[in-house]
Amino acid sequence: MMELKELIGYELGSRELAYYARDTILYAIAVGGTSERLDLVYERDLRALPGYACALGLWAVEAAGELGAYDHKRSLHASQKLIMHQPMPAEGPVQSSGRIIGVWDKGKASVVDIEVSSEIFTATYGIFLPGLGGWGGERGPSGSANAETPEYTWTGSYTSLPDHATLYRLTGDLHPIHIDMDVARANGFDRPILHGLCTLGIAARKLAEAVDAHPAELRELEARLAAPVMPGDTIDIATGKIADGGLNFEATVAGNAVLKAGRARFQTSAR
Repeated sequence: MMELKELIGYELGSRELAYYARDTILYAIAVGGTSERLDLVYERDLRALPGYACALGLWAVEAAGELGAYDHKRSLHASQKLIMHQPMPAEGPVQSSGRIIGVWDKGKASVVDIEVSSEIFTATYGIFLPGLGGWGGERGPSGSANAETPEYTWTGSYTSLPDHATLYRLTGDLHPIHIDMDVARANGFDRPILHGLCTLGIAARKLAEAVDAHPAELRELEARLAAPVMPGDTIDIATGKIADGGLNFEATVAGNAVLKAGRARFQTSAR
């Protein structure tokens, strides 16, 4: 069994990400896409949502969990970053590689940062490990306490489905916390929770409306997954432009933040 400190810099290997038009369409539907934007859900002129790259890269998160340094069933997705180097193809394959780029000791918990890279995108997953801190590692980066309060000028909302997690897991995120009542309760939840990547994907799709962009034009995305969303919850999204032409944003449910410190950039966001 490996120790947490041994994970730093660990190479997780390579993977061909094979996917087809139907998979691209399924992802779009799973984050709220409809026939109102036909090129997200119809093979003709199909455009892939960049957020699907985060779902495809989860193989590396699963591989890290299989190394034995922690129980992957007691891990939580805490943050996500995505940089698109090229537009996401409507179909694969895409060659990718994964590695663990950091392991941080937060005192009562640890965070493992896992990076998946390809010619198309780089995705970084922050995985929170409750109860596994105090092993003497570096604490790692943290948000600035003096960060300015964002100014939001646009709001939107989306009401998730009662079985939304059951749908979204078909995109490849099979963590049992999203479907298995026993696993959800072992992690302190009354019932299975919605995937953080689903919440983020919904937010990214809605953010495009704020800058009159096509959601497939997303080029950068990051956020802290601050709290779980329950299937059936209404997700409220607030955003505003920032000096570099991008967007900052947050998402809340009933006034409680579920996505924090959000930043996004669309190809047309400077218009």
